[in-house]
Amino acid sequence: MHDGFNILIVDDEPNIRSGLAKGLMKEADVIATARDVHQALELFDEGDFRLVIADVRLPGDRDGLDLVSLLLERKPETTVIVITAHGTVETAVDAMRRGAFDFISKPVDLNLIRQQVNRAFDHHRLQVENRELRDRLADAGEISGIIGNCSAMQDVFHQIRQVADTDATVLIQGESGTGKELIARALHDLSDRRNGPFVAINLGALPETLLESELFGHEKGAFTGAARQKPGCFERSRSGTLFLDEITEIPPKSQVDLLRVLESGHFNRVGGEELLSSDARIISATNKDIQVLIDDGTFRDDLFYRLNIVPIHVPVLRQRRDDIPLLIEHFLTHFCQRHNRPPKQLQDEAMHQLTAARWPGNVRQLRNVMERLVVTVQGDVIGVEDLPQEIRHTSTTAPARIRSLTEVAEDAEKDAIQAALAASDCHREQTAKALGVSVRTLHYKMSRYGLH
Repeated sequence: MHDGFNILIVDDEPNIRSGLAKGLMKEADVIATARDVHQALELFDEGDFRLVIADVRLPGDRDGLDLVSLLLERKPETTVIVITAHGTVETAVDAMRRGAFDFISKPVDLNLIRQQVNRAFDHHRLQVENRELRDRLADAGEISGIIGNCSAMQDVFHQIRQVADTDATVLIQGESGTGKELIARALHDLSDRRNGPFVAINLGALPETLLESELFGHEKGAFTGAARQKPGCFERSRSGTLFLDEITEIPPKSQVDLLRVLESGHFNRVGGEELLSSDARIISATNKDIQVLIDDGTFRDDLFYRLNIVPIHVPVLRQRRDDIPLLIEHFLTHFCQRHNRPPKQLQDEAMHQLTAARWPGNVRQLRNVMERLVVTVQGDVIGVEDLPQEIRHTSTTAPARIRSLTEVAEDAEKDAIQAALAASDCHREQTAKALGVSVRTLHYKMSRYGLH
């Protein structure tokens, strides 16, 4: 018996329901039966069923295919096996496209169905173990290589877990070096698309003449130098994730083309007439304030709305100084292993100066500094004298850190928004008017500073 593994059997024939229930008694804690979709949903909502075995043909206005979709909408981790009569294999395949685990043809072989139940149990157990592992990594301050225990990063982790297993379009905003691509990869790795491709393209690194070809592909002979047909990013990322980095660098004409694909899911290769489609999940990122670009007329607001379904703002390193020692330990371990160096540790004063540094290049800069130290320091201990000059400028006698103008401006802006919200009793239109900004700009700023 599989502890805690409850089974629901759905079939309109009483003898099949009772026969399966009796034959699977040793495989489950609880077995319940239902004659149609309506009764099955009632029992499913009341109980904790891990496996549902359902006939495709059921009485009423809903059949077994509808039941598969409805069950997985309620609990995506549910395992569903469908039963089909001879000659309806295509219907069973359709059920599997909707998310069914497997199908069995009638007449039902009890030994075969026991084997399928055991496979379903193993499948469910692996799902639970993987979910628990991802949760433990997140609780420990790490998701897919992203490290952080501060409240700001925990908010980011929470957002990742909320939207990873959906197809929602995500816009990641943050300064250069904050780890936007890591977050995009985490969203992919924790999604149902994890076995599909993850395709990343830096839109700021491509000349405008090549951008359309890179995104949509081209046919042989479409332009000078096009010696063969080439698929674009949208084709290569089918059933996976397409990460559009530096989305604000895309020129106006390409913005129109991109918006059309996002809305319709269809596109043509350059020089081609065949209408192609892509179901890739779109994640984009930028290090710029898009609202400013919209106000300047250099970025389309309709494209912004299409990309900004779920916004994630990545905090800069100076806003998460408590994470710096954690990141340092991670990078030290990683680069010592990578470069075959003995384990190294930091003197307390060296750790203090690294924690107090300004880090304009954010986590990327910290990562590069730690790799440099691992490679260049001969001993096992890294001292203050080993730190790069740009780090050692921090005074050891003056613990008070000089704040950058950016930090001062951000704090003042956040305080002003909080005060205006309080004065207007959180009425956003009144707050925006009092601050002299648009409501869209206010929403962006509130999201950036975590004001809800």
